[in-house]
Amino acid sequence: MVTEAVKVLQAVTQRNGHTIHITERLIGGCSIDRYGTALTDEALEVCRSADAVLLGAVGGPKWDDPNASVRPEQGLLRLRKELGVYANLRPVAVHPDLVGASPLKPEKLAGVDLIVVRELTGGLYFGQPKGRDMVDGQRRAVDSMVYTEEEIRRVVDKAFQLALGRRKKVTSVDKANVLESSRLWRQVAVEVSKNYPEVVLEHMLVDTASMRLITNPAGFDILVTENMFGDILTDEASVLAGSMGMLPSASLGEGRVGLYEPIHGSAPDIAGKGIANPIGTILSVALMLRYSFHLEKEAAAIESAVSQALSKGCRTVDLGGTLSTTEITAEILTGLGRFLG
Repeated sequence: MVTEAVKVLQAVTQRNGHTIHITERLIGGCSIDRYGTALTDEALEVCRSADAVLLGAVGGPKWDDPNASVRPEQGLLRLRKELGVYANLRPVAVHPDLVGASPLKPEKLAGVDLIVVRELTGGLYFGQPKGRDMVDGQRRAVDSMVYTEEEIRRVVDKAFQLALGRRKKVTSVDKANVLESSRLWRQVAVEVSKNYPEVVLEHMLVDTASMRLITNPAGFDILVTENMFGDILTDEASVLAGSMGMLPSASLGEGRVGLYEPIHGSAPDIAGKGIANPIGTILSVALMLRYSFHLEKEAAAIESAVSQALSKGCRTVDLGGTLSTTEITAEILTGLGRFLG
């Protein structure tokens, strides 16, 4: 799917006279097989020196051993942490011609256009202490939910900045009735909101938010939440768009490097069949052009070409169609010229 997305990237940039230099490196399972680690120091340095990183899925059953000391996800987590990309933007919009692909009733999908802003470098995935030990003859596992004030403030501030250009509403999702980290999260969110008087802030417990995403998704504009909650909620939100294969993401920080990837995993059940949906990866390229290269016209052209292909009835298997990965990319490439002028 990355190969197909790069075809779109090169077509757009070449058409408008831009030059993109692409360097490939391994991450995840294939890096473990070749180097014994999920991300080499050399690959990390290449990413640090780039303007943007386009990432494919990293895992698979071959490396899915809970007792393994090296796992594919370690490469992804390290890359996010080392690049300092703390805000993961996951837009969710429903194409009118894909309403039937979602299990929700059509009236629930009307007007759905939201962005989940997920904190990406803190929380349970990174908190210390972490590990396993023995206590009174019992195996014990420990994960720590740790957040500092600054980690919360910077991602919530990013959410408010996005809201200014949209419907001016931020929903901060936490579990403040139980978790101390969520109580701090809520407190800092209130403090940040004072800098944005034109934006409405609401607080919502994560269990309520998971229900509302299904019962009233159009009521959300910007959701901002911590790492694990965001991971779960965005996978849930993928059913609104009809398939997990449809959704892109952009991970941003204070530096110039952005990290772009679809929200889905490696789909080992269809690996090698050439039928996976590349649209989430292609739309991630659009986000890359928008946020890292500031090429709004080119980003919008990709999004319009994808929308046009879907309006024409182009569908991969996950959307109930028959087109292969390369065939739907070809349809998108055909439509690009119309929107580039």
